[in-house]
Amino acid sequence: MAHFITVLLVLSLSLTFSLLPETASAQLRQNYYAKTCPSVESIVRKAVTQKFRQTFVTVPATIRLFFHDCFVQGCDASVIIQSAGSNKAEKDHPDNLSLAGDGFDTVIKAKQAVDAVPSCRNKVSCADILAMATRDVIAL
Repeated sequence: MAHFITVLLVLSLSLTFSLLPETASAQLRQNYYAKTCPSVESIVRKAVTQKFRQTFVTVPATIRLFFHDCFVQGCDASVIIQSAGSNKAEKDHPDNLSLAGDGFDTVIKAKQAVDAVPSCRNKVSCADILAMATRDVIAL
């Protein structure tokens, strides 16, 4: 039953994203971090797998976090940013208050694992880590 729900969610997200108007023309390419952080994919996958083994909630929480991040103005990891003083962040918008902490925790742990490698420190964006983490939870 859980597998069916996951497949249904992925299909729903795919349909939703395919219906959204194109707002930017990003030039994505495979192996973007090949020179700056060649092991980023395996580092993120390992961190996500470890979090997944701790709690299955990691899967829907990370997928939903990715959806909420991408839906507003593109996939930029802005939903992860904390509010500061009177500056309210996207994370604190009423629509995002119900996001599960496990999604945030998955991305934070993956980012910490990536930044623990000296050659990768501060070289991989949180948006890319969120996208990789989402891909990996779907695969799991």
